[in-house]
Order: sequence, then C-alpha cells, then structure tokens
Amino acid sequence: MNPITIEELEQKKADDIIVLDVRNREDFSKGSMEQAINIPMEEFPDEIQSIEKGKPVYVLCYTGDRSLEIVEMLEEAGYEAANIIGGYRSFLRIQLSRFLAEEDQKQEKTKQIERSIIKKFRKPIWRKFTKAINEYQLIQEGDKIAVCISGGKDSMLMAKLFQEIQRHGKMNFELVFLVMNPGYNEENWKIVQDNAEILGIPLTVFNTEIFDIVATVDKSPCYLCARMRRGYLYSYAKELGCNKIALGHHFDDMIETVLMGMLYSGKIETMMPKLHSRNFEGMELIRPMYMIKEEAIKAWRDYNQLHFIQCACRFTENCASCGGGQGSKRDEMKALVEQFRKTSDVIETNIFKSVHNVNLSTVIGYQKDGEKHSFLDEYNQ
Repeated sequence: MNPITIEELEQKKADDIIVLDVRNREDFSKGSMEQAINIPMEEFPDEIQSIEKGKPVYVLCYTGDRSLEIVEMLEEAGYEAANIIGGYRSFLRIQLSRFLAEEDQKQEKTKQIERSIIKKFRKPIWRKFTKAINEYQLIQEGDKIAVCISGGKDSMLMAKLFQEIQRHGKMNFELVFLVMNPGYNEENWKIVQDNAEILGIPLTVFNTEIFDIVATVDKSPCYLCARMRRGYLYSYAKELGCNKIALGHHFDDMIETVLMGMLYSGKIETMMPKLHSRNFEGMELIRPMYMIKEEAIKAWRDYNQLHFIQCACRFTENCASCGGGQGSKRDEMKALVEQFRKTSDVIETNIFKSVHNVNLSTVIGYQKDGEKHSFLDEYNQ
C-alpha cells in the first residue's frame, strides 16, 4: 500500500484498520494515536503473529523513517501494510496546532501548568530549584539571564521556573528566553514553537547553520556541535546585554558526569552549578536545575500531558527516538544509576553529596588550575 499522511489516516474508520506504534513502551505510554496498539521495534519479527490479519496495518514510529523496516516485514508476512508519513512527530505537530487554535483552552492550560509547579510539584521541583539558586548564589540583583531553551522537557521546565521565581521572588532581574535554531527540521521547529506558546514562554530566536557545518565532520561531530552551540549562545546572549546563560542540566546529569569521570577518565570531576566563561569576559554559566531529579521532571511533563521533542539532532533522531542505535557513555551511566536505585535509595544522593564533602586529608593527589598536587607535598611537614 502507498504511504499515508496523518490527515488521510484520520478519515478512515478506526474499526477497519490497525494503527501499529513501534516506538518503545515508555514513549508510547506518554501518547499516541487513540486507536494505536504498541509493539516496539525490537520485538519484531517475533511478535508479528500477534497482529490481526484481514485489516490494513498502518505503521507509526517517531519520524516516519524506521517504520519502513516494519512495513517491509509485515508485507513479507502477508499483511497489507503502509507507512505513516512523518510519524508521531507529524501527529504531535498537528495536535498542537489544533490545540492552539482554541485561545481559551490554551490560556487555561498555561495556568494549569503554572499551578502544578507551585502546588503539585512544590517539593520535588520548586523547592529544589529555589534551594539551588540560594545555596549556589546563582542569581544576583540586576542580572540579565539568557534562559537557553533547546525544546526538550528540561529547558522548557527551567523557563517556567524562572518565570515563577521572577514573579514571586524578591530580587530584580531580567530574563531572555533564548532559542538557537541550529538547523532543526521543520517538524521539530514547529513543535518547539507551539510548546513555548502553550507554556506561555516568549521566545527570542536566532538562527545558525551548525547542523550543516558538522554534517561534513567525520570525527567527533557531536563534540564539535556542542562546543559550537555553547559558543553561539554565549555570543548572542552577550550581544543582548546578558551577563549569564542558564542551562537545563539536572541532578541526574551531574551524578552521571561524576561516574563517567571516575570510570572512563580515571579522575574525579563534576558538572559545576556555575562557571565563569573563559572566552566571554563578564559572562557566567548557571545550572539552576542542579538539584532536581529527572524523574520529577518527567512526572511534571506527564501530569500536564506535555510532549516535547525527543532528539533535536537532525542526524541521530531516527535511531534515538525509535529506540535503536548504539548507546553513548552517558546512556551507560543512566543504566548504571538505575541499577543503583534498585539496590538502595541513598546511593544516587550520596554520589551527589560526595563531591560536596571531599576530605582532602585522604586524597592521594589532585589538580588545581592545571597544577598537580600530591599528599606527599605536606606529608613530612
């Protein structure tokens, strides 16, 4: 059968067709087409026989690319099968557009999201946010902060938290909600903008061609992309008169960084809650989500039935979003932390605390400002 668009699929009677969502179970649980059934890609071809025969099967992945493999498998097994063009991302974009067409509905949704931060998620999110700001002195009177938004759950929540603390806090500071478009595809870019509108976040946008540049790089393109994006954000934020940029790294990012340093680099280092920029004088990077656990961010997202882009990268989204591809070192650390959680409920917190409570009297060696030091330097003094 020929590929089909979301709009064309919606015209068909639900009882006459099968919509097969092949994303992983976690992504499916957060939202899909109303009549869809879920069989993750990794369960094929073993689970083909569980699909009813006699009805056309329309296959949905995140982007509409990897589902083509399943269509071929189904056709070889004797099914009538077709690919859904654009996948779940296209469905999400259409749903968001329809939602935004109802102004009253949109305004009530924004208020609901804001209330949930202060009430429903006061302890795991709001208090952790304000504690990090106070404990690490992340905001000062007169700051102008570029809140950097990628379009994912972390940075979008961070933007709302900044709005709330500006509204309810005691200090006077300015905010710019800064979004860099490094070359997102049109679907992802539309989803980013629509989610910002639902959340009530006024975006300041600038465009770059980073994705086009790194597309020609064979060695460490992800590293280069990250460095370039950070540099562009600093540069543009400074042009706007900002003295700080805020990034949405959270508690899990921090402890994963500690573990990666120990296990793969043979050193103890962490992701700092704030840093002075070495290349942009007068600029500072802050991480106000530092104490917020990822599980709390996911819970906030799901409670409010929000759906953000899963992978903004134009080159890796097809595998990452549909559950395929090879995992990164950070993915390994995420899996390791998950095992720790099953073993004990204090391990992850103790990893976090450990880099706040370093006992230099028991450290064999350390580095500061590029200079190495040893316990022997003072041993016989």
